[in-house]
Amino acid sequence: MRIFKTTPNWNFLGRKKIALAISTVFLLASLGGLIAKGLTYGIDFRGGTLIQIKFLEKPQLESIRELFQDEIKTAVNITTFGQAEDNEVIVTLSLDAIKGRAGQLTDMISKILEKRFQSFDIRRVETVGPKVGDQLKTKAIQAAFFVLIGILAYIGFRFKVRYGVAAVVALFHDVLITLGIFVFLEKEFTLTIVAAVLTIIGYSLNDTIVVFDRVRENVARFPKRPMEEVINISVNESLSRTILTSVTTFLVVFALYTLGGEIIHDFCFAMLIGLLVGTYSSVFVASPVVLYFDPASLARNKTYLRLEKAVQGFRSPFSKSKKKKA
Repeated sequence: MRIFKTTPNWNFLGRKKIALAISTVFLLASLGGLIAKGLTYGIDFRGGTLIQIKFLEKPQLESIRELFQDEIKTAVNITTFGQAEDNEVIVTLSLDAIKGRAGQLTDMISKILEKRFQSFDIRRVETVGPKVGDQLKTKAIQAAFFVLIGILAYIGFRFKVRYGVAAVVALFHDVLITLGIFVFLEKEFTLTIVAAVLTIIGYSLNDTIVVFDRVRENVARFPKRPMEEVINISVNESLSRTILTSVTTFLVVFALYTLGGEIIHDFCFAMLIGLLVGTYSSVFVASPVVLYFDPASLARNKTYLRLEKAVQGFRSPFSKSKKKKA
């Protein structure tokens, strides 16, 4: 299926400087937010207890918060869960609040709620210890790291090293911007979001490889054309597929985001961001990086030429000494 009757001829790489400026702003904002503020970790990573409670009537969050603070003597996080008519809330307690009381936690919560509410139902109680939280955090970082290393090795073998570098740069771009949005919106970062991030990596990589495969074909077809022109042709030729894939996937994820309920809400939100950023990066991040590392482009790059001259100057004394010894 094709969207365009004829292959478009848009100069995507002609706008690479504008795209670089946009990406730089978002990346610096994301890095600044991650360094200054950091992610809001869920109990999966920081440890604690999550309690889901259903009330007969619409609960007042401030009243529940005051009740728990008076009884437990520590701050609690309380949010609504599901639809407004469900009358359900999520109470998150820190590790200090449940210290020494993990075994009788359900009874303790029931006794606290009975002091102010007549009808309620404790739907679930989930507790994560500090060691488990640290282990999960370590495993999540390792998973993302090994995925990126595997991608670099695969694309470097399947295409060329510069294609692998370009793909990994684009993936870092997508992941950092997604995490930055979670920082600024103060959304909790949980194992579900880790799954979303890994899914984003897979989706973005698939889109990038389709473009790279077409670039490789066109390099063989047009050996005398400049690399920038070849990449532009390749992006335009794969544009129909990119739009169709992105739009159909976006519609499915958006439907899950709006109708799927609170449990998968944040997962779908991360996926929506990843779809938009991943499609953008395949064209405006990965492709310009491939162009930058093209041998012909490097030969015209003043910074690269200075670096190459410095390296040659560093090597020359050693080469001269070897000739004298010979």
